[in-house]
Amino acid sequence: MRRNLLLLGVCLMTVCCYAQDKAGREYIDVNAGWNFRFAYDVRRNAPEEKVSLPHTWNASDPFKGSIDYRRTMGVYSRGITTDPSWKNKRVFLYFEGANSVADVLVNNTFVTQHKGGYTAFCAEITPYLKPGGENKLLVQVSNAARMDVLPLAGDFNIYGGLHRQVWLIVANENCITPLDYASPGVYISQDEVSSSKARISVATKLSLTGKGTGISLRTIVRDARQKEVMTAQSTVDPRDTLVTQHLTITRPHLWEGKKDPYLYEVAVQLLQDDNVIDEVKQPLGLRYFKVDADSGFVLNGRYMDLYGFGYHEDVEGSGSALSREDLESDMALVLESGATAMRLTHYPHASYFYDLADKNGIVLWTEIPLVGPGGYTGTGYANDPSLQQQARQQLVEMIRQYYNHPSIFFWGLFNELKLDYDNPLPFLSRLNELAKKEDPSRITTCATFLDTDTFNHVSDVIAWNKYYGWYGGQFSDIGAWADDMHDKFPRKPIGVSEYGAGANIDHHIEQLKAPIPDGDFHAEEWQTAFHEAHWEEFGRRRFIWSKFIWALRDFGSSIREEGGFQGINDKGLVTYDRRVKKDAFYFYKANWNTTPMLYLTEKRNNDRSKSKTDIKAYTNLPAAALFVNGKPAGEAKKDALGRLLWKDITLKPGNNLLVVKATYAGMTLSDSCRWNLKSGEISFMK
Repeated sequence: MRRNLLLLGVCLMTVCCYAQDKAGREYIDVNAGWNFRFAYDVRRNAPEEKVSLPHTWNASDPFKGSIDYRRTMGVYSRGITTDPSWKNKRVFLYFEGANSVADVLVNNTFVTQHKGGYTAFCAEITPYLKPGGENKLLVQVSNAARMDVLPLAGDFNIYGGLHRQVWLIVANENCITPLDYASPGVYISQDEVSSSKARISVATKLSLTGKGTGISLRTIVRDARQKEVMTAQSTVDPRDTLVTQHLTITRPHLWEGKKDPYLYEVAVQLLQDDNVIDEVKQPLGLRYFKVDADSGFVLNGRYMDLYGFGYHEDVEGSGSALSREDLESDMALVLESGATAMRLTHYPHASYFYDLADKNGIVLWTEIPLVGPGGYTGTGYANDPSLQQQARQQLVEMIRQYYNHPSIFFWGLFNELKLDYDNPLPFLSRLNELAKKEDPSRITTCATFLDTDTFNHVSDVIAWNKYYGWYGGQFSDIGAWADDMHDKFPRKPIGVSEYGAGANIDHHIEQLKAPIPDGDFHAEEWQTAFHEAHWEEFGRRRFIWSKFIWALRDFGSSIREEGGFQGINDKGLVTYDRRVKKDAFYFYKANWNTTPMLYLTEKRNNDRSKSKTDIKAYTNLPAAALFVNGKPAGEAKKDALGRLLWKDITLKPGNNLLVVKATYAGMTLSDSCRWNLKSGEISFMK
């Protein structure tokens, strides 16, 4: 039922946002019919590939055992036929993302260049179009490494191409501008929110190039049933480029995260002579929040435990060119796990995922790609004015484009910068000031891995990437570390921005033994034990305001050759192809999701050498019974971490059928697997 609701919301949003608008604005899908070639092939009749967007040329080459995947330039081209109805209209070309530098030409004339692969950009192409005929659109895209384009470093692949969707926007001469950093042109600020009253201000940026008389702006707030709640209307002077309106909603229905992700709709209409000539609709989720150094994250006056995943846009066979179905599939995984929050790493993600988070009540941390090398070589920052300007540009683009999404609570400034090159601190302080100027209402944060106070004063809150029990140390060290940080910095809210361990679902052990992180063998059981121990430590420390697992899914990283994989970071709780959820996924599902579940662990660890062994299951039910080869083996009660454990269970030589069953509220759940005890290799568990 939850899945159906998710998809229903998706369909409604798609119709709303991308059908022709009766108000005069039209969105035209131009994602099909592109020709693609690499720029180095300049022959007159160079062969071209027919592609549809989103597209990347790196879908497979980073996984062929070489770190030197294609960081090059590609050329996309297609025709656009102007429609007679576009006469006296304005035409804009809107790119949701081109990785990493894009040059746009219309009819062989340069229009614009955009740097940065993860934010949108928009250009007006009206003057470049030939009326009543075919027009040539050409986009050259480069994903080559550059010192003036973020990111400079990172443990993930930079997939090249038009890896997000492209649209034509046809609007009237007087319109709400799409040219303000490719934002909606409408900014909804929540000036004061409580359970009794919500005061909002709606700032709208206009571009008035046509007839300038009789213009007004109307803002309508509608509830989830499309009933008008509040309206404001203002006369517009032809010279106005910004109009701000103030509205008050009494007894508002608050956005309560997953519990109740209630959304209003704000429709901003530009009128001329009382006729609507343009309209932009945006979501509104009313909420107030804070992070306390002792009590963690507080939403609408109540504590909310923020836990979830870090998440890369990376799909087997597609790279970062995710379809809407891919994004829906990933959100379905998030909802199944029971997560309350997501960290969208290490760049702004496709706008559709923010829509899904709004509708499903997932709290988001989203960040710019100011990414350091972490434990690798190189730098993520250089004291270069062109790079600094690029970082400022990407920050402003991110904030303005996603400003109205109620799911966003945290703006991330950087990840894992180091101090062995130019000192980034002075610039980071200015970057934080810029973020607070653009959006005073949200919380700034950063992710560091340095156990010092180096970056503690840059942003409002801070979080650490910690891997105790994977990159050295013991699992339990995470608790001692958190206590130490809290004691040293009692007024600074601290979180955990990453924690995780690798796992190959084909690698198994019967007795725990620490793997070598960059070695060939990554036992799934070690990952499971890592997460059980970490979650137990986190449960004792409410002051940790965030807990983000690294990562939701395995993802591509060409520099890695480990765990039996070429070019894969295997710390995800779901395999790269999305086909298998690892045991650790079900551990969190038992702890986070209230829908009754029962899962028998180590199904894939089915070749056994010990005739006496422990058997474990995960559940959110009180108890379950175990049956071995059809015979009862006793009932186990769930512990505080959702675990059921049966000790010293005897297996017979050869095939063994294990079944767990639980009955609750008239419902019976079961799970099973088969283990094979190798003949002639029987030993006893020590």
